[in-house]
Order: sequence, then structure tokens, then C-alpha cells
Amino acid sequence: MSARDLEGENRELRARIATLVDEAANNERLLKRSQERELELLKAENLAQTFDAICGGLKESYALESVTLLILDPQHEIRHLLIADHMRVEDFPNVLFTDSLIGLAPQFNSFHRPWLGPYMGCDHQLLFPGNAGIRSVALIPLRRQDRLQGSLNFGSTDERRFSRHLATDFLAHLGVIASFAIENTINRARLVRSGLTDFLTGWHNRRYLNARLKEELARAQRQGTSLTCLLIDLDRFKQINDQHGHLAGDMALREAAQRVDAHIRGSDAAARFGGDEFVVLAPGITSDQAAVLAERIRLAVCETPLEIQPGVQLGMTVSIGVAGTILARDEPDLKAAAERLLADADSALYRAKQKGRNRVELA
Repeated sequence: MSARDLEGENRELRARIATLVDEAANNERLLKRSQERELELLKAENLAQTFDAICGGLKESYALESVTLLILDPQHEIRHLLIADHMRVEDFPNVLFTDSLIGLAPQFNSFHRPWLGPYMGCDHQLLFPGNAGIRSVALIPLRRQDRLQGSLNFGSTDERRFSRHLATDFLAHLGVIASFAIENTINRARLVRSGLTDFLTGWHNRRYLNARLKEELARAQRQGTSLTCLLIDLDRFKQINDQHGHLAGDMALREAAQRVDAHIRGSDAAARFGGDEFVVLAPGITSDQAAVLAERIRLAVCETPLEIQPGVQLGMTVSIGVAGTILARDEPDLKAAAERLLADADSALYRAKQKGRNRVELA
């Protein structure tokens, strides 16, 4: 072999080594980026952060035209958790909630590994709503306890980006991480809600009320507006329990809560205060408006008897004490102000019960 031939082989060898080094460096960058994105998913503290990290973060990291997240939510629990955290489902347009996976995509019929291939409108349009120009897709199953709970969906305008011949181990791993992150934040949201929610009525509990009351007082103080408190007591609740049993008492509490809830605003805060007492915080209304609201609630509770079993009806009434406050700008003690507001509403409620129940009294 001549020196010229050796020199040519050396150049070719150096070029191949350079190519391998570039590929190794690129793979290292991809691995680092993937690890960073997985860490962001695992660090998410709530559903909003998780959804943003999946739909926005993965789209940016992998330079994709579309990333959507499909979640099976047959009882609407996850949607309710979002609402309980003061978020709207509409705030997450790339998160698709469904009551059933049937008919959404043929891949879901037997979906254990990521599916890569061409975009087919008849099969995939429900997974990529409003995204024109997608040519190839990767559908990644999200499984919890060996049950399909949804899918992570990647869409690209490059028809060669996701091919059926590509390896799927990395995407399968990403699906496991995403599933764990979603389940983790769902469980965390459940835990938070269970600590702040009365399970019998579905209303917030007294712990929530204590925190919310100080928040509303602080807001009213900043804005120079009023805060009104309605303390609502279900009349003769002990008598209901004694005559009809505790299950009937539970039914009465749930029904009363539902009837009250139907007449308050989205900006109002409602909580179960005690055994048979409820509190509604209504910001920014006058005393006359508060009296009208309280009377409307009283009528809603008493106008229709509750059927506790076939042929047995229970008449319900409530007594309501109403108190309001406008804090001075220099009022330093919000805790004391909250205690005064509740005490004033309680005094008004006591008068309503002393005067025969089923009435509204203003502080």
C-alpha cells in the first residue's frame, strides 16, 4: 500500500471518528436535556405545573409542533381538583379530558408500547385538535397500576420524525416518568383537598374558612370594600337525628348545603362551620344586598320538603345571622377582625333562633 493510499485511509478514518464524536456529543446533549425535562416533571408541585411541564416543556425541548396530553377522567375528579384549586379546564387547551378511551384512536385497543407512524386524520384528529400540518405522530401510553389512563401525544410536521422503524425505549421511559408525575400531583391535590374539605357536604371545612377569611379581609382592606359573613344554622338538627336517624340528618345537611350553594356567587366562599352550621363569605356587597341574599337562601331551604325515604318528607328551615365589616386601612390585626366578624354573625344568629327560628337577623 502506497503512502498516498495510507494518507487517504487516515483522512477517512479521522472523518469517521469526527462524525462519531459529533454524534456522541449530540446524544449527550439530548440525554442531558431529557434528564432535565424529566426532573422538571418530577419537581412539579401541582396539576398546573405538571401540565405545563408536559405540554409546554416537552414541546420546546424536542422542537415539536404539537404536544397534547389525554387523561381518562370518567368521574371528572381531576377536573374538579383543578376547579377546587381556582383553575379552569379551558386554561389547559392541550390537556384533553375524556370519560372513555373507546373510539378516540384505534391504537388504544391494545396499547402497551409507544406507537410511531404517519398522522392519519381519521384516527388521530381527536388527539391533535386544531393542529393542521402534522405528518407523523408518537403516541405514548400512560399506565397506572397496569391500566391505561391516557396518552402523551407528540406531533411533527416532518413525516420522517416518527417512524415505525425507530426504537421506542426512550419514549416508553418518558411515558413512565410522565405517568408518575401526573399520579403524584393528583394524589397531592387529593390530599390538600381532603385536608380542606368536608366530605359529607363537599364544602370546604373550618380550617379552610379560617385561612380564607383572613385572605378576604386583607383583600377588602386593600380595596376599601366590605366583607359580609352569613352564619347559617339548620334548625332543630338534633331533633331530626333523634326522630329520623343520623342518615336522615346527613341527608338534610347535604341537601341544605346544595340549596345554599345554588344561590351564592362564584366569588363567595362557603364552608361547613360546625355540626349543623355553615358560613358564607360574600365580599363587596351592601347590608341591604346581604339581607336579600340571606332571605333568598332561607326561602330556598324551606320551600320544598326533603324526601328522606319513600313517603316520608322532612321540612327544613334555617336561621341566619348576618354581619359585615369595612376595615380601616391601618387595621393591623386581621385575626382579631376575623374573630369579631364571626362573633357578630353568631350574635345575630342567636337572636334569630331566640325569635323563633326560620328567620334572618342582621348584626
